[in-house]
Amino acid sequence: MEQKFQGFGKLLHGGDYNPEQWLDYPEILEKDIEYMKEAHINVVSLGIFAWASLEPEEGKYEFSWLEERINTLYENGISVFLSTPSGGKPKWMSDKYPEILRVDETRHRDFYGFRHNHCYTSPVYREKVRMMNMELARRFGNHPAVLAWHISNEYGGECHCPLCQKEFQSWLKERYGTIEALNNAWYTRFWSHTYQSFEQIESPSSRGESFLHGLTLDWKRFVTERTADFAKWEIKALRDAGSDKPATINMMYDFQGLNYHKFTDIIDFVSWDNYPVWYKKGHALLAMDSGMQHDMMRSLMKQPFLLMESCPTSTNWQSVSKLKEPGLLEAASLQAVAHGSESVLYFQIRQSRGSYEKFHGAVIAHNGRRDTRVFKEVEQVGSDLEMMISLAGSITKAKIAIVCDQESRWAMEDSAGPRNKGLHYKEAVEKSYYAFRKAGFDVDFVDMETDYIEEYQVIAAPMLYMFRCGFEKKLRSFVENGGILLMTYWSGIVDETDLCYLDEVPHGLTDVFGVYSEEIDGIYDGMKNCAVPTEGNSLELEKTYTCEYLCDLVNTGSAEVLMTYGKDFYAGKPVLTCNRYGKGKAYYICADMEQAFYDEVYSRLIAQSELQPIIPGLKLPAGVEITSRENEQDVFVFVQNYLSETVNLVLPGEYELIFGEKHEEIKPLETMIFRRKK
Repeated sequence: MEQKFQGFGKLLHGGDYNPEQWLDYPEILEKDIEYMKEAHINVVSLGIFAWASLEPEEGKYEFSWLEERINTLYENGISVFLSTPSGGKPKWMSDKYPEILRVDETRHRDFYGFRHNHCYTSPVYREKVRMMNMELARRFGNHPAVLAWHISNEYGGECHCPLCQKEFQSWLKERYGTIEALNNAWYTRFWSHTYQSFEQIESPSSRGESFLHGLTLDWKRFVTERTADFAKWEIKALRDAGSDKPATINMMYDFQGLNYHKFTDIIDFVSWDNYPVWYKKGHALLAMDSGMQHDMMRSLMKQPFLLMESCPTSTNWQSVSKLKEPGLLEAASLQAVAHGSESVLYFQIRQSRGSYEKFHGAVIAHNGRRDTRVFKEVEQVGSDLEMMISLAGSITKAKIAIVCDQESRWAMEDSAGPRNKGLHYKEAVEKSYYAFRKAGFDVDFVDMETDYIEEYQVIAAPMLYMFRCGFEKKLRSFVENGGILLMTYWSGIVDETDLCYLDEVPHGLTDVFGVYSEEIDGIYDGMKNCAVPTEGNSLELEKTYTCEYLCDLVNTGSAEVLMTYGKDFYAGKPVLTCNRYGKGKAYYICADMEQAFYDEVYSRLIAQSELQPIIPGLKLPAGVEITSRENEQDVFVFVQNYLSETVNLVLPGEYELIFGEKHEEIKPLETMIFRRKK
């Protein structure tokens, strides 16, 4: 996969800055510059939600305050990500052009307020955004301070207005061609819901049609298309005005409203906002979860990304606004870098004085002091990043990938199948990810449109309910050519319009796995079964493990049975199988197994392969994370300890310590970076 983004030649440190909130306090604006320099801040994001300050009246642009700030920042060595302000429109616009306000799924138009309360289809809103973006680009698009364009802010939400309904109907007509094809794809004969024309179709609603799975799935696809098209519209305005600076959108954690893969041809690099709730799971589990999200974002374009927002202390919108203990900010920040980030950026630089985010953590608190614990920790992170300039532009080369497909997840969670509450899909993905990470490997994520899966040696496909884009053929070829494939229960059940396959499942792969699924049992919460190893199994498994939630009942053909169910009417039926196909192996996991099962099975099958972890032979306890980045000359290895106790750490002699104390142990929340020459 071609790498478009090489970074900015250094690691960036800074965050969201809102000088428009402080224009009446010139002494504060002056002090902010002094504080930023002291905290080693080299970039800030400007203009997010600043539309009312940039265009207080229709057609009256006031950019002088922004120009003065950009110039002053640049004179002091601080660059800018300049935002388009479309995430929050001014009141005058909603009053004059009410059509730009969104309509909810009950067909009621929203009032003015909050943010992202606008229709992505509205010609009026699109034109207003284009005019604003072009004005910004003409004025600042080639300013040396501007590193890149920050497009809007955390795109999300949907609109059901008449304009969007017509656009949806046109989108469906282009997708299906004829209404007969759509009726067949959506299986509308059920409940006599057949359509006679595209004009009859309406978006899903709790007051109307909400059980037609094909409709719901295509609506989600359409919402992504509308949002992506709007982002493309925004960026085109900047290009038409003469700015060729790279552009990004800031994405969000495990966000189900959009398929982020559909934005990778529009933006130049990925950025995202990370706000973990550290204390709820314990640091070790939360770090693993956060690391997985970093890797998902990095994998979207297989190149460095930016951590666009994080919190230097506590947020204000989580159920409990807990402070970060000393050392946690540095550990979390450097974890992002370990997983491929070229930045550590915060929301926010200076704490807002009023309104909703006035108590959200910031580099500079309300009291304006720089001798606070938080400011000193931010200063330390900035100093750390300056020491890591050799990492800039380096990438991660993983040998293992996990399939995580948004469209399949949408369909599965709307499927009305064996469990309508608690399919635990994210947890299923986490179990594979955690097991690979504990075994010492970097991990990529792919979706079913990925065309380079042959680059990997091992692929895990948990709960791949839907097969689309001929992905089963890609997997067949992968195994045939020597790959190791791991697939779980509830996979290959439906096609891309959520129609059940009429042959044995997993569709198109039963000979690859040597099994076919006959039925699946949904288990009540609190009930459990177990997996018992078979005598003489090829993985030499000896322990019994528990399973819950879902149990797939399969029949075997050529597959070896490695474990079987321990009880219920299907006691003795397979839980884990292995089948040789071509030059590779295909493993099928029949039940929602506990984490320990994944840890042992994955480590054993890897041990039987030629796959080498980041540092061969290094054994670290769960909770100590190892990650790598590399360039043409060097491999950089990050080791981070998220446990509450110190851990012994001895690396082979070819690894040079370039960050951290010189000792043979790693303390809690400590980060150590090693370099090995290629």
